[in-house]
Amino acid sequence: MEAQQLHRGRLIDHIQLVVRDLPASLRFYEAVLGALQIPLGGQTDSYFWADELFVSTASSPAANGHLTGRHHLAFQAKDREMVDAFHRAALAHGGRNNGAPGERSYHPGYYAAFALDPDGNNIEAVFHGAHQRSASSVLITF
Repeated sequence: MEAQQLHRGRLIDHIQLVVRDLPASLRFYEAVLGALQIPLGGQTDSYFWADELFVSTASSPAANGHLTGRHHLAFQAKDREMVDAFHRAALAHGGRNNGAPGERSYHPGYYAAFALDPDGNNIEAVFHGAHQRSASSVLITF
């Protein structure tokens, strides 16, 4: 799989999800990433990517023939409206509700929505609100 740029110093270099139905996943991720104003980087017959998220079939050479397990991915949203748009797009394109848009108790101003993608991965969009602190001072417990 190819990446467009190498970004050093990130905590996560890339994420690969291996899915059962690539066209269904493509429809879902095009919709939710579009709602978050994140463009797809490209696609082939066996995978597609956006930034450092790669989604592939089990037959893709990088997948080694195995589906991934359930994951939780959280995408940052610019505002509450973007979180709402993410959730609407997810449900309209094969996702299942896993938490309607709303405030969460993780910290003041944490506004998020959750959807399960076609393979059951828990996909979130979050806006940290006016109370957002710098990344080095945020402590979120699960």
